[in-house]
Amino acid sequence: MKIGSNKKAIIVKEYQLDIGTVQVYDNYMVSSFDEGATLTLERAYQIIGISEIHFRNRPFGYISLRKNSYAIDPIIYTYLRGLDNLKAFAIVSKKEIDMHNFKIEKLFYKKNMEFFIEYENAVVWVKKRLKAKKGKSKL
Repeated sequence: MKIGSNKKAIIVKEYQLDIGTVQVYDNYMVSSFDEGATLTLERAYQIIGISEIHFRNRPFGYISLRKNSYAIDPIIYTYLRGLDNLKAFAIVSKKEIDMHNFKIEKLFYKKNMEFFIEYENAVVWVKKRLKAKKGKSKL
């Protein structure tokens, strides 16, 4: 049984950063960073800025597509926690080290965050979380 619709997600805008790419869709964004890159607070501000351009005052999700290995400054999660409209944070990887790192990252983030092996499952989860949040806000 197929969950969701068969229509292909359309990229609203793609940003080429010095450490990788960020693709913006209707209600979520997907990042894919280069091998050996370091995601610093300064670089995270670029991504937060992109989220504010596209999702100001409306809920969105974020998917970190971890095809490559890169470093993340954990202080970033303190700032991401402050984004009230970031409702779902998904990490996608097939690497065991990323599963271990996820447990540590989750301690820093302290909000709704999940790990997936398959990208499609992450997208379904993000969309489901956004629908659930939308429904609650109408109560």
